[in-house]
Amino acid sequence: MQSNPMLIRVLAISTMSLACAWVQAATWNVTLFEDQNSAALERARLDRAYLGHPGGLAVEGWRQAIEDASFELNASRTQINWKTQQVSSLEAARSAAQQAEKAGQQALVVNLPASWVAALAGAVKVPVINVGVSADSLREAQCQRNLLHTLPSERMRSDALAQSLIARKWAQVLLLVGASEEDRLRAATATASLRRYGLKVVAERTFKLSTDPRERELANPKLLTSGVTYDVVWVVDSEGEFARTLPYNIQAARPVVGDAGMVALAWHPQYERFGAPQVSRRFAKSYKRPMTQQDWASWMAGKAIALAASGLAKGGGPELLAALNQLGLDGSKGVTMQFRPWDGQLQQTMLLTDGQGVIGTAPVDGVLHPKNTLDTLGADSPEKRCPNRQ
Repeated sequence: MQSNPMLIRVLAISTMSLACAWVQAATWNVTLFEDQNSAALERARLDRAYLGHPGGLAVEGWRQAIEDASFELNASRTQINWKTQQVSSLEAARSAAQQAEKAGQQALVVNLPASWVAALAGAVKVPVINVGVSADSLREAQCQRNLLHTLPSERMRSDALAQSLIARKWAQVLLLVGASEEDRLRAATATASLRRYGLKVVAERTFKLSTDPRERELANPKLLTSGVTYDVVWVVDSEGEFARTLPYNIQAARPVVGDAGMVALAWHPQYERFGAPQVSRRFAKSYKRPMTQQDWASWMAGKAIALAASGLAKGGGPELLAALNQLGLDGSKGVTMQFRPWDGQLQQTMLLTDGQGVIGTAPVDGVLHPKNTLDTLGADSPEKRCPNRQ
């Protein structure tokens, strides 16, 4: 049987074309930075599983996203090379980020304290996606053009709760606040959200967990919630220990919200709509624990970079940042989400949960906005809080 020279030539050319196409596949390099000594991942905190706190390393949500996006990445002949790096200080984070940029890393994903994130993002030009800290300062005074956020801001969480309260006609709020500087900042944000939606703080009281017998009254829920009339108790407790004892332990028979009772989160594993159960089950199967909001934020960072990269034939950090800013993202919450141009924050639905299940979502029905109701959560464009994006 004689071979067909023309057929052999066509097959050879086709094979070479495919090989060249594969060789020319776009490759994107990403580094994920973790805090080497994160207090949030201490065994005592992980065992208690406080609502709103992380359950593990950010890399687990990221890895899940890259696995989920494998079909799209293969179809577009896009490859994402990624690695993790642990850092132990602000200076180490900034230096490592600069070295990563010089070495050709085209995006950075960070799960670090707020001050570290601000320093790191200001030291590089490649896109930086924050997946671990909700501090409003990173979306306001310390914002950067290249800094994006998939974890919701503190203001988004407090706005979601305030909307929920006004919808339930719980207008009189007793505010209990921890003694730390972080709690005081978060309490100011909560007060701004209450004012935004016409709710009233009838009293603000400070609690403190202490072994000093002279301060025991500051940790007594019944004493702290007596002598005033209110519809709901809002507790601000970044540590989580006092808040977890508060529901069913206050003077009046009233609900608790904030950091216990009803809490506003980006994600909860019991959310049962829009493909969310499948996402949570895949994560739990891989990592033997429930998916937290920080895991979802890391997952969204992976999805965003995979989608943006798969639409680019080539380029570097600036091209990737531009693509990220144009994305419409599906986060299994039933809406299309985008990074806000005025502060880099990812728009998103918030889930209201008591830890056992999802009670509701925000924005709540009836809340209006001239463009997108998702922008009723967090700082809106007219507020101009981010000087580097105006």
